[in-house]
Amino acid sequence: MVAVAIHLPLLLMQLPLKSYDTNFHIFFASHYVHHWFNPWNVKWFAGFSQTTYPPLAQQWVAVVSRVLGLNMAYMAVQFAAILLLAVGVYRFALLWVSPRAASIAALAAVLAGSESFLVYSAGQLATTCSAPILLNALPYLYDWLRYGKGRSLLKATVLFAATAAVHHATIIFASMFFALPVLALAWIDREESDETSGSGFAARTVAIVILTAAAIAVVLLPFWIGLFRYPITQTPIPHPSRANYILSPQWGINYFLVPYGALILALPFIIVRGSRVARLRPLMLGFWLCFMIGLGGTTPIGLWLLRRAFDVLTFERFSYWATLLALPILGALVAGLVARFRLKAAVPVAVLAAFTCAMAASWSHYKPADAEDFNVAPVAQWLNRDGHDNYRYVTLGFGNKLSRLAVLTDATSVDGESNSSRMLPELTKYGGGALTDAKYFGTGGLESLRAMLRHADRYGLKWAIVRDPYYEPLLVFAGWRHVDNLDDNTITIWAKDGVPPATPMNTSQMPPPWEGYLWGTLPFGSSILAILVVLIPDKRRRAWREDEATVTPITQETPLSGRLVS
Repeated sequence: MVAVAIHLPLLLMQLPLKSYDTNFHIFFASHYVHHWFNPWNVKWFAGFSQTTYPPLAQQWVAVVSRVLGLNMAYMAVQFAAILLLAVGVYRFALLWVSPRAASIAALAAVLAGSESFLVYSAGQLATTCSAPILLNALPYLYDWLRYGKGRSLLKATVLFAATAAVHHATIIFASMFFALPVLALAWIDREESDETSGSGFAARTVAIVILTAAAIAVVLLPFWIGLFRYPITQTPIPHPSRANYILSPQWGINYFLVPYGALILALPFIIVRGSRVARLRPLMLGFWLCFMIGLGGTTPIGLWLLRRAFDVLTFERFSYWATLLALPILGALVAGLVARFRLKAAVPVAVLAAFTCAMAASWSHYKPADAEDFNVAPVAQWLNRDGHDNYRYVTLGFGNKLSRLAVLTDATSVDGESNSSRMLPELTKYGGGALTDAKYFGTGGLESLRAMLRHADRYGLKWAIVRDPYYEPLLVFAGWRHVDNLDDNTITIWAKDGVPPATPMNTSQMPPPWEGYLWGTLPFGSSILAILVVLIPDKRRRAWREDEATVTPITQETPLSGRLVS
């Protein structure tokens, strides 16, 4: 009900459209609407394969768009993920704390600043959809390791595979912070109850690792094939989440203060409680490690642990995962406070939680992805008429509207927002991101743009669509001329004479048809299978007993929670 009251109105207002990556996901979904079994997309990078990015969340957007349209379909899928997060946090928290504390943790998940930040400012649909599925898989992992239930093995494996089908980074990195503490918890509980031999526990661990790895390998087979054939070797692209937040306080506000909000006040208590209670130590260690990595370049820990991946990943996702790991302990803390102080504790906690959610949800207004909102429809109409789409184009100063334009036009571009998908040497050599924002990447971005303008004939690149006058002198010196104006002269069209029409390129990188059929079948099928297997009822009923060591309130007076036992 709280999720409906808070997030549904914001999603109906389509607030996520102002975020950084929402249009990127909608663009990928628009391709699946028209070419479900053909991942080859000609609209960006003179042709690229969408198998470079796990498709499940975008495929669900494509399916729902048949009824609601792309924009509202995105909102519907995002809302489903928010609801599923509350369920996942509750079920995950039940492994560690009492039902009451788990309920508070689930409520906190709905109000978490990191959740609102990713939904409304970062627009990371894949991260916010994959994390809830992972959380719902972890209780089945515990049940399998602890009791050896075949149904739990099946459910955990399928849900892990569905998590990977949404986002590979979640299953590769987040699973370490979440699954290893659950494994340690199952071992601790096994020792206390003496129910399972050490060899049996080890055998179950090996079995689920092998089965899950095999399922993930099959579900994302075209992705792994593409990664093996074309490993990411491009020059690293700077990202502010890797900054030192102390030396760059503006990014510290964006990637630390806004996502964590009032949770920062509880961090010392979370660490103390997690350290004092032996059963919570695996969870606290997972949280602490994820929290430190989420600080980006503020500490050397991320670089030490991630190595090459440090220059590829963005770190707001680690802050998000750290928040989810902290919620069970936070739920126990709040439960103890409310039990002792009642309204004197409940009211301030509720106010702080509401403030955290409101600040993160409104952050896209104070720091929008684009300084100005504008309509790209006139540009799309211009490209779609008079044979203009026979040539490729590049936008300059469009920000994330680059993706929105690509949805509306049939013309193709040499630019794009998927850094892991691009193969053109002019884009991978210099360490710049999308050409449309070249100036924000310094020398690397401008050198990449100059190289692309020099090689316009090679790519059939005839049109430069400019909304930022900063780039006009560069076009003049490169031999381009001004040919048209759009949108009350706020957008100018530049052309290069003598450029031949665009022809198909990068065809050697095109996935064979059988990969397209797998891509259109297995990831989406994994989600359908996950829904079906989760509906299989469990025979064993769960009971709770009190346990002071696990969830004793701050006052040490009123034990409020227990742990899961057979």
